[in-house]
Amino acid sequence: MAAQPVDRSAEDPEQILALLPQKWHEQFLHDYHQALDAAHEIWRFQHLRDVLHLWYLRAVAYSSPGFDEALQAVRENRAGEFTPAEQVIPGWPDRP
Repeated sequence: MAAQPVDRSAEDPEQILALLPQKWHEQFLHDYHQALDAAHEIWRFQHLRDVLHLWYLRAVAYSSPGFDEALQAVRENRAGEFTPAEQVIPGWPDRP
């Protein structure tokens, strides 16, 4: 079996920023710097990785065509235009 390259884009702040629409840059940088400052404590390093992973997932979603329209449909409770999370994510209704 040949070794496969590891995709680090989900943990690369530069890649996340490049993917993320401009209107989210300030919030991402705030969250990133806050987590980075805290990561000097060994036990908080995983939090930095979690923040980067979450923002990568957000960047993928926020940059998807139609995201803003879908978000507006949710805000206006136009249920026919989106699929509720509880229908597509197993265990969603049981989450705290």
